[in-house]
Parts: sequence; structure tokens; C-alpha cells
Amino acid sequence: MSRPLPLALVQAAGRRADDLKGFAAHVEHVARSHPQARLLVYPELHLATDDLGSLDEDAVVDSAEPVRDGPRHTLLSRLAADLGIWLCPGSVSELGDDGRVYNTALVYSPQGELAATYRKVFPWRPYERCTPGSTFVVFDMTGYGRAGLSICYDAWFPESTRHLAWMGAEIVLNVVKTPTADREQETVITRANAIVNQVFVASVNAATPSGMGRSLLVDPEGRVLVESPGALASVLTAVVDLDAVPTVRRFGTAGLSRMWEQLRPDDAPIALPLYGGRMDPRTRAITDR
Repeated sequence: MSRPLPLALVQAAGRRADDLKGFAAHVEHVARSHPQARLLVYPELHLATDDLGSLDEDAVVDSAEPVRDGPRHTLLSRLAADLGIWLCPGSVSELGDDGRVYNTALVYSPQGELAATYRKVFPWRPYERCTPGSTFVVFDMTGYGRAGLSICYDAWFPESTRHLAWMGAEIVLNVVKTPTADREQETVITRANAIVNQVFVASVNAATPSGMGRSLLVDPEGRVLVESPGALASVLTAVVDLDAVPTVRRFGTAGLSRMWEQLRPDDAPIALPLYGGRMDPRTRAITDR
């Protein structure tokens, strides 16, 4: 069995929110240059501001618009459909129905449908003023498998990737805009999240001057498949076999560790005081929802 997913991770500098034509031209260029890629992924807030690495939250807030209405949605929908690809344009500044602004990752299907929206649960406080989301999100890519969405600082909280894996994600798309020195730590966290959850993780950071780059793709055993060595604009390409996820979970990381099989039905629940709950063997198993 094999479920190959050819993808392109686009390490690019941010664009002004009104530069939709420029973004469309860039996506079309990447798609033409990498015709086998079925999934294109861009960095966090790629279409929110060209702040060149500064933390200009005013620009982010000012660029907010509803995700299912307006010129941005119209263009992204048409772009994905015209190219016949899965398109994650990174995250955008969303104006919610409640009047609040969210940092929201989007995914469009090859039919131009808005297949998934995810609001960043862990904004980088106190610098980011967006309202936190409250729901983890996975989506199914027909013919390939299930993916989960994560935005930048979410990766620092192990609960985030763990829940995506529990919800059945086989690859986690972590879109990033890190212009700070802690990108070094984020590359380690990316590998750790892949290892402890036995999933593929794609961490796509912005290029200079918007970010520090060093995007990378990690397999379910923590091996780096492709990595950008620096901050310059680049496109990382790879073909990941999503069947590697159930294989690693069946036989174990390095043929040894099978974390998802650790608890048995007759084991006592483990108290989790931090969450006011518990880890129950009956709910620990990977879900199909």
C-alpha cells in the first residue's frame, strides 16, 4: 500500500493584503515550476502585511476580512480550482461574525471549495492582539489522507499537535512567521512533535525579511526529509507517503516505540490535574472523526 502526496512548501516573504494579483502570479509560477505538487503551503499571515519582519499588529488588524466573503476568498477559490491543487495560502487576518479578528489558516480544495479554516489557538502574547481560537481542525484530502492545521506558536504547546494526531491527522501543516532568534528552537520542536505523535510535520516559515526561514519537513520518526538552510526565499519539494504513519505506529519508531498502544483497556485512568481531567484508555486511541 502507498499513498504518495507530492507537496511544495513555499518559504516566501509576506505580501500586502491588497496584492492579490501578485500572490496569484506567484502561486501560478510555483505550480508551473513544480507540476507534480498536489499541495502548496505558504507561511503564516502571508497575505496580511508586508511589514518586513516587524510586529505591526495594526496592519494585521486592518487587513481583516471574512474568510467566506470578499475579494480574497474569491481569488483563492478560483486559483485553487484553476490549478487543480490543494492550496494552503498560509494564515490570513479574519474578521469574524462576532466582530473580532482572528489569525486563521485556510485550505482550498482542487474544486475551489474552502475545505478547512483554523483559528490560531495560541497567539504569541503579548505581541499578537488577535483573538484566540478554541477548536483544533483536521481535514480530509480525498485520495491522500487527513491533515491537521497549526499556526506558528501553537507548535510550542504539545497539546495542539497531540490533539491533531488523535483526531487522525497524518500530516500537520504548521504555518509560521518567525523573524526572531528562537527559530532554532522551533526546528527542534518540529522534530519532537513528529516523533512523539508519529506524524509528518511541515513547518513553513516566512523568508527574509519577513522571517528567519529554515522551513523543514519531518517524517513520523523524526527524520528531516527536506530543509531550507537559511532565510532566503525558496520552495521545498517532497513526496510523502502517508502510509508511513500507520506503518510506524504498527511496528514502532525505530522498530521499537509504539506510544499510541501504550495504554490497555484494563489500565486505570491517569489523572491530569493540569487540565482538570484524565487520560482514559478508552479514549486514547486514534479517532476516525
